[in-house]
Amino acid sequence: MTQESEVLVRVEAGVGRITLNRPKALHALNRAMCEAMTDALLAWREDDAVLSVLIDHSGERGFCAGGDIRMIAESGAGDASEAKAFFLTEYRLNHLMFEYPKPITAIVDGIVMGGGVGISEPAEVRIATERTTYAMPETGIGLFPDVGGGWFLSRMPGETGTWLALTGARLKAADTVFLGIHSHYLPTDALEAFHAILAVDPAHPADVADGLEGDPGEPPIEAHVEAIDRLFAFDTVEEIFAALEADGSEWALAQLAVLKTKSPQSMKVTLRQLRTGRALDSFADNMALEYRLGGRVVRTHDFQEGVRSVIVDKDNTPNWSPATLAGVSDADLDALFAPLPDAEAWTPLP
Repeated sequence: MTQESEVLVRVEAGVGRITLNRPKALHALNRAMCEAMTDALLAWREDDAVLSVLIDHSGERGFCAGGDIRMIAESGAGDASEAKAFFLTEYRLNHLMFEYPKPITAIVDGIVMGGGVGISEPAEVRIATERTTYAMPETGIGLFPDVGGGWFLSRMPGETGTWLALTGARLKAADTVFLGIHSHYLPTDALEAFHAILAVDPAHPADVADGLEGDPGEPPIEAHVEAIDRLFAFDTVEEIFAALEADGSEWALAQLAVLKTKSPQSMKVTLRQLRTGRALDSFADNMALEYRLGGRVVRTHDFQEGVRSVIVDKDNTPNWSPATLAGVSDADLDALFAPLPDAEAWTPLP
């Protein structure tokens, strides 16, 4: 592959290396990148010369800021066929990683959001650094935390995943390691040693990371876990709003203020997504759910308006419709969550 490739793929010392190489877009994923990663993982799955897989990125600005949101929005403004083709490919990649028989390491050095979370959370070893910033900010653009968010976020300790999904809060490494989002903290000056030792012992990346692990510091979120578990435990967004208001603490009111800026439709979709995802038996079932949601949500007013406001015009004044939680009915949600015909439903790679 040439240096211009958006994904660099090679095998080094028993490690299948995948390097995201779209730095000007913060390595945001497009369909071709997902296809390249999928092809590499399929080729290495039965290759005895590859003992583990490592995913990282070129440059220093971020691991992966998400998916190609502009393309998705443009497609959603039409028949959404290109967006659905992207979701099909991306979610199959997420599932392939989740079920992969060999250890995968993701070095999450820098910004990781949306699609970047989808290609790091399924990894066995998820390394955060002092530059890591994690978020699932989808409710702020009229979307929902896809790429497996319904599975991973709903299985985080207590209601921390619910809080993250609804507020889009940004976390640094101390919090991500504390919550189990990332498995290890390594300062960036230890990454060179990690690569060197992994070349000697490519089959056991977790052991290598264990030996180099540093202390990310005290997690700021720890002080709020009790409040999160208490105030975000409800099954309707209205009840969460009421609980935050009734609590009245500075922290609770700050969360409420953040939530009031998010898409009412997205928050209701997201809460139902997480509550449904928590009860599912398989990651594949979760991805099928998110696929049917994705193909519909990208065609809604709020997604189109969120992308316009946050990404295109950057005025950060979205005009949500419905503008209130009361305006989003159960029937609206039922329509977004409804099953697809078998011929249109998401399936894992054959």
